[in-house]
Amino acid sequence: MMSKRSQSDVITFGCRLNAFESQVMKDNLSVSANENTVVFNTCAVTAEAERQARQAIRKVRRERPDAHIVVTGCAAQIKPERYASMDEVDLVLGNIEKLQPSAFATQQKEKVQVDDIMLATETASHLITGLENRARAFVQIQNGCDHRCTFCVIPFGRGNSRSVPIGVIAQQIHKLVEAGYHEVVLTGVDITSYGADLPGKPGLGQLVRRLLRQVPDLSRLRLSSIDSFEVDDALMRTLAEEQRLMPHLHLSLQSGSDMILKRMKRRHTRLDAIRTCQMIKNLRPDIVFGADLIAGFPTETDEMFNDSLSLINDCGLTWLHVFPYSARPGTPAARMPQHPKKLRQERAAMLRKAGKKAEQTFFSSLLGKKARVIVEQSKHGRTEQFAPILLDQEAPEGALLEVKITGVYKNRLTAEVQGAA
Repeated sequence: MMSKRSQSDVITFGCRLNAFESQVMKDNLSVSANENTVVFNTCAVTAEAERQARQAIRKVRRERPDAHIVVTGCAAQIKPERYASMDEVDLVLGNIEKLQPSAFATQQKEKVQVDDIMLATETASHLITGLENRARAFVQIQNGCDHRCTFCVIPFGRGNSRSVPIGVIAQQIHKLVEAGYHEVVLTGVDITSYGADLPGKPGLGQLVRRLLRQVPDLSRLRLSSIDSFEVDDALMRTLAEEQRLMPHLHLSLQSGSDMILKRMKRRHTRLDAIRTCQMIKNLRPDIVFGADLIAGFPTETDEMFNDSLSLINDCGLTWLHVFPYSARPGTPAARMPQHPKKLRQERAAMLRKAGKKAEQTFFSSLLGKKARVIVEQSKHGRTEQFAPILLDQEAPEGALLEVKITGVYKNRLTAEVQGAA
């Protein structure tokens, strides 16, 4: 989704890492840009995400003919020439260049400034004091990916995996807690690969445990999408022992079929995913799982698709991100036999329907129970398991509240506020 626009602003597409980096760019805009700069931070995960970005660029140019339009993000990193060829665009920046304080100077000589992302060997540390209009803050712990799934172009937009040192991450979270944030989300491209490039090779579990110890005033720590194959023992123990680590994991599963997982070049099997979910559930009974699932991957038969459909129950999935397969030029999967778009959309709709059923079952299990909620805006918030909730009274954004769940209304819980948590 696009962010709200102001006179000089960043319009964000895609992931939570993009949201973090957009805040870095917003902080830099006041230093190096004029007051009429609009930055598009693009996503390359699907063709639809790119289409939406190009449409938004054209719309802004029509509305603001004098604006200095800058395009960056993964789509710009991978296909800089596509955006440079747009008459509406003044400057194209790569994913490394966009975070430099002087990136948005209007006197730039070259329209395209995109270096080879594969040459990046470290992730620069950028400290922010908050994110506009958000109840929770995102903190980058890692960037890039060393894996080469056959459907994915993200490594070519982000480079190889590289980690932010633990001390820098702790310093960032301290600043955010001091700024009033109660919840922080650790984000990156492949956060379960965290630390492999650092001295001593600290894993994600060790990072989480040390952050919670070093920032005792942080109320809630949440993880963004993780690879179930890389969940380490330290993370398992922390989930079991530390209540400030939220009982909500979003898993990059993609399929429930062993054959499709193999053709995707994923590193886990269907049974691996089920066992991991069962193990975590045994350690943390209140945990709720989300997952990414791709519908209509090339060569996926009805039987293979049904394996994905049944994975929702077998893994106990609740929050689904469902994507109809989108062929990305240059990837191995794009050269495989493709399914018709209609079939991909039909299968995606079936997965989403099953996901909504799982949501309703989960909502029903919470009726009459108490929950701790962080307020996102006005009467809307999220529980520790990331369930959306409608409160019976307005509350300040970012407040932590104790509530009693009273019902379900329009795909969200309803609740009575009991007091501050």
